[in-house]
Amino acid sequence: MKISIITATFNSASTIESCMQSVLQQTHQDIELILMDGGSTDETLKIIETVSKNDPNTKIILTSRPDSGIYEALNKGISIATGDVIGIVHSDDLLVQNTILEKISNIFQEQNVDGLYGDLHYVKAQNTNRVIRNWKSQPFKSNLLKKGWMPAHPTLFLKREVYTQEGIFNTNIKIASDYDLVLRIFKNPDYKWYYLPEVICKMRLGGNSNKSIKNILQKSYEDYKAIKANKISKFPFWVLLSKNLSKIPQFFKGT
Repeated sequence: MKISIITATFNSASTIESCMQSVLQQTHQDIELILMDGGSTDETLKIIETVSKNDPNTKIILTSRPDSGIYEALNKGISIATGDVIGIVHSDDLLVQNTILEKISNIFQEQNVDGLYGDLHYVKAQNTNRVIRNWKSQPFKSNLLKKGWMPAHPTLFLKREVYTQEGIFNTNIKIASDYDLVLRIFKNPDYKWYYLPEVICKMRLGGNSNKSIKNILQKSYEDYKAIKANKISKFPFWVLLSKNLSKIPQFFKGT
């Protein structure tokens, strides 16, 4: 089973090498790494080229041109992906085990699922061994969407056909388009999901959604609009409140 990994980059020189290596060191053999760069002006492209030359066995696709943001970049990546399954590893993220893609591939084939997700660790930017937030998920049930639940998006792997049927990221939503996409996909009862109770990736703190009070407020507003647009509940405010409150225990769960 071929897995396409999409990574959007922009001036990611400090993290892109470790991100790429976490993909390139996987035991799974059939990987396509698609790097969508937004026109970096730092050393990002040079690092990508150097790492790519040192790993001639993996298909690595690099495109660099200005875009409107991460969701446009991811959409472009999805449009050229040729894998049976598509996953997203952001330039600040790391796959935690070099066997994880092999395990994911086996589950897709053995369980005949449409999508898979797992657990996520938020870590300090300068020390990825320091876990700040432990996002532990659970098996999917449709009523979870009304409680503000969503899988950790960086752990979500989907068959390419899911994007074909449900569409891609809405670029009019600047911060919470991943939540909108999750709601669109998970409210469809025809899909079969698999929860892998393991940490799939680490995410460095400092992403766009939580880097300022303004962005946090904007994300909450966009979450609210996504809940309404996808008709998740007659009481979208309570869904939003539950979503935000559900994050609090993640800061105290043991790792």
